[in-house]
Amino acid sequence: MIQRYSRKEIKKIWEEKNKYQIWLDIEIAAAQAMEKLKLIPRGISSKVRKKATINVSRIHKIESKVHHDVIAFLTSITEKVGHEGKFLHQGMTSSDVLDTSFNIQLVQASKIISKDIDEILKVLKNKSLKYKKTICIGRSHGVHAEPTTFGLKLLSFYEEFKRNKKRLESAVKEVSTCAISGAVGTFANVDPKVETYVAKKFNLRVEPISTQVIPRDRHAYYFSVLAIIAGSIERVATEIRNLQKTELQEVEEFFDKRQKGSSAMPHKKNPILSENLTGLARMVRSYVVPALENISLWHERDISHSSVERNIGPDSTITLDFSLNRLKNILQNMHVYPKKMLKNLNISNGLIFSQRVMLELTKRGVSREKAYGVVQKNAQNSWKKNISFYESLTKDSLINKKISNKDLVKMFDINYHTKRINVIYKRVLK
Repeated sequence: MIQRYSRKEIKKIWEEKNKYQIWLDIEIAAAQAMEKLKLIPRGISSKVRKKATINVSRIHKIESKVHHDVIAFLTSITEKVGHEGKFLHQGMTSSDVLDTSFNIQLVQASKIISKDIDEILKVLKNKSLKYKKTICIGRSHGVHAEPTTFGLKLLSFYEEFKRNKKRLESAVKEVSTCAISGAVGTFANVDPKVETYVAKKFNLRVEPISTQVIPRDRHAYYFSVLAIIAGSIERVATEIRNLQKTELQEVEEFFDKRQKGSSAMPHKKNPILSENLTGLARMVRSYVVPALENISLWHERDISHSSVERNIGPDSTITLDFSLNRLKNILQNMHVYPKKMLKNLNISNGLIFSQRVMLELTKRGVSREKAYGVVQKNAQNSWKKNISFYESLTKDSLINKKISNKDLVKMFDINYHTKRINVIYKRVLK
């Protein structure tokens, strides 16, 4: 992943030094198990741990000749370890190391992503409470619908990220497996107890059946969850972008006093951070298709999945980590304009109360079809003539017959639409 969209902590997980260190730890853990089973001499694992060093450049040099990364790694380790090195990797195959290591890296990355989500949840909860009663217009199809509150918008995002937290936990569990089963997964040359020992050592579960590789449906699920989280990020970012439009100006990204919005137009303040998140979300989602295609491999194993995972493993997790962190900062620092929200709500001259008038007519004996028609006629008259909806209704004979002016005024009370938001907040924040 390019530096522009990378954060240091998660990037380290995917650096080769960390990967090779995990490989070494797996080999040492397997050796420890084999010692306990008296399959190799005692003391091998401790001597390997003491003498072995990770030399990335040396591994690359060996690989350039042998064209096999695990063999190059083992050769490099043996050069440092000496005689004891020959007892490493006994009965194992490359995928035992590669797949278990990849899952460990995914788990490591997910711990950071999980913390990111926790921070998002904290910000969204605080902001949703702050703006709980900040009334704004709700829109469907981009058109004024009925009043809501800005807090409810944020609370909806909060609940979605709560679900994302659970999804991530499930996805991590899905890939938290270990396979040390040897060629074609039959354990012909490695005791299943070695796998059990290694799995426990790394807080993983034993893969019930591996065909030399851990089944890739697990990983497809994992990357699908990352894509869903990215979709949630974009949902929030899209709302901010829309609310920052000149015509609306209800919300605005923080704009530093030294910041420039356009090379040509000095007046511009663009929602570039939210737009950036929209683009990054597309990238994370794009990794799902190759992950799904990785499920189908030839027979017991091929390496068509390998090149894919070398890309999408680091890229998806690093990009998502960056995106979550950026979203948190946007939410923390955004400007919210309640007065503009109220002003926008009123530009439709009271049309937002049409449903309440219609329902009141039905309560007073008018059929729904007739009530709808009467209210719609007055709504269109109000819109066409740019007069208040209330004024139009007061001149309608059917309305005058069924509803008094005093009762009609009550139907234009904005607080009517927020009377039950406490119920929603209790459901979400219970």
